[in-house]
Amino acid sequence: MSTRIPFLKGHGTENDFVIVPDPENAVDLPPAAVAALCDRRAGIGGDGLLHVVRSAAHPEAKGMAAEAEWFMDYRNGDGSIAEMCGNGVRVFARYLQRAGHVTEGDLAVATRGGVKTVHIAKDGDVTVGMGKAVLPEGDVTVSVGERSWPARNVNMGNPHAVAFVDDLSHAGDLLSPPPFSPAAAYPGGVNVEFVVDRGPGHVALRVHERGAGETRSCGTGACAVAVAAARRDGADPTATGTPATYTVDVPGGTLVITERPDGEIEMTGPAVIVAEGEIDADWLDTATRA
Repeated sequence: MSTRIPFLKGHGTENDFVIVPDPENAVDLPPAAVAALCDRRAGIGGDGLLHVVRSAAHPEAKGMAAEAEWFMDYRNGDGSIAEMCGNGVRVFARYLQRAGHVTEGDLAVATRGGVKTVHIAKDGDVTVGMGKAVLPEGDVTVSVGERSWPARNVNMGNPHAVAFVDDLSHAGDLLSPPPFSPAAAYPGGVNVEFVVDRGPGHVALRVHERGAGETRSCGTGACAVAVAAARRDGADPTATGTPATYTVDVPGGTLVITERPDGEIEMTGPAVIVAEGEIDADWLDTATRA
């Protein structure tokens, strides 16, 4: 085994990731290794890890290989596996461009949430086709301290609870997952977004991401928020035939979310690679066993 493993560091609206290029799926990345790499003091640091693998080389993605050459094997910062990460897909695409695997224009990326369409624009922004939102029925409530709010249950390939609040400070410190009920609504946990209005078609959020804590941005969360805001505002593009676009401010920047009349959701925002280097395999082995 090589004593050095290549890595890069990138972010999308300050939702940051360790990127491990591994086309043939040869690098073993158990949860403890991912958590060690994402540790902000003892490791490289990141909200999550993007494991870059050819779809044909990964057992979970072989069935998508005909549609998408590359699979985003995404892991949360605690090492747990996640279905999708919207900011992560943009950074994943930026890495593929940097590495020379793709150029400006359209590409497809396989994820556990399905194949996502991506467009890399000349101005640097990346647009991701996030698929359609699912709006499960049933009332959901989220709480912080003595406060509780009704929340909209939105699934973007991963689960979200969207609560509209008067002030983002009401979300508290978001160090631990906000309690929700009923428990059956999210048996595997949930991403919780707290949202305030900034103006017509303009909202801002804070988010607690499942497995990561509060992050500077959440792409699927921004999409869930835009859909929840549209329904709250009486807009349903699939019924009216008119697209709904929301500007969503996140702590790390701004994303633009459009829900089209066919129900497909597009997210546009920046993606940046900030560094690259090598992981010491002996350190990683020791950290994994610690």
